[in-house]
Amino acid sequence: MTRPLRFLIAESELPEQRDRRRASVGRSSGETYADVLRAIAPDARCDRIHPAEGEAPADGLAGYDAVFLAGSPLHVYHDTPPVRRMVAFMRAVFESGTPAFGSCAGLQVAAAATGGTVRGNAGSQEAGFARRIVPTDAGLAHPLLRGRPPVFDAPAIHGDEVDRLPPGATLLAGNSVTAVQAAEIRHGDGVFWGVQYHPELPLDEIAGALRRQADDLVEQGWAADRAAVERYAAMVDALHAEPESHDLARHLGLDREVTDPSRRQRELRNFIADLVRPVRAGRGRG
Repeated sequence: MTRPLRFLIAESELPEQRDRRRASVGRSSGETYADVLRAIAPDARCDRIHPAEGEAPADGLAGYDAVFLAGSPLHVYHDTPPVRRMVAFMRAVFESGTPAFGSCAGLQVAAAATGGTVRGNAGSQEAGFARRIVPTDAGLAHPLLRGRPPVFDAPAIHGDEVDRLPPGATLLAGNSVTAVQAAEIRHGDGVFWGVQYHPELPLDEIAGALRRQADDLVEQGWAADRAAVERYAAMVDALHAEPESHDLARHLGLDREVTDPSRRQRELRNFIADLVRPVRAGRGRG
């Protein structure tokens, strides 16, 4: 009998950040990942750990079919103990050869662990949605972005970005705000697919993130005041409740690449179908 897939979800949120996120949307970043992964792969068992706090998987990495790095407020360019622990964990993932996927800070951690660099956003803040993401020539042929149109939007909220990809990396997509929106990183025996946006986030969690970061967004000029942030977040919440509302989608400038969960989660679905399951079969797991 084939055993279930085993997924390891690495959260880099610190306890107070997890508490704030749960108070806002009811879930930590890792809990959101687990819900989405179980929906995509009902045969999966999901474990969560907190490497930034020094946690390690009890049975090591070799027993997992994939590792997922969730987003967080972590600033990878700050030399702090949590950052050093996350980077060390990511290096161990590469050494293990276990396929890995990361969104937002997850991509930044993978880049930093393999010789790339991360910085604060050089352009304007991407909050709510990353607009007009365009695959590179390599991205058009890469299975991570299979099924994406030539230009698409995606849920996103981030203050940092990958400045320089490491050796062995392939740029797969970018836009006018953030040059590195998707990439593949190969290092040692490991393969990592990552995106700067958030295919795992439902729209109500994007609304919650906007509210949590309202003061920063006003300070950065993204919105005139907190009331403006709230009005936008309320529209995103309403679209979450009524994803078929063409009126709400039109007001927000969104299409089914964002409103349809199966399309929004395309990169996660492609990662599991094209990298995780074939690698597992090749290793003879089960």
